[in-house]
Amino acid sequence: MITVVASIRIRPGNKDAFLEIFKANAPNVLKEEGCIEYCPTVDFDTGLPVQKMDGNVITIIEKWSDPKVLESHLKTPHMLAYKEKTKDMTDGLTIKVLQSA
Repeated sequence: MITVVASIRIRPGNKDAFLEIFKANAPNVLKEEGCIEYCPTVDFDTGLPVQKMDGNVITIIEKWSDPKVLESHLKTPHMLAYKEKTKDMTDGLTIKVLQSA
């Protein structure tokens, strides 16, 4: 199993619209072979001094059975449509693909 942590920088004023599109697409992703988890998250203020808050970042936590299904996921019609719908709402993306140590 692999875990993907995707941090998407959202342009100011677009967070709600982005999340609406994301959440509408999430059931399609969860039906994909090999998808274990696919969840958008936002910063939660704990008051810990090491925490860096950023209200314009949405972090997607994903779990996949293996890298091949992740690669296939990125080419699905619903993901291509999602990317097209959200392309003007974002200012960048960073992805970490992780495995258990």
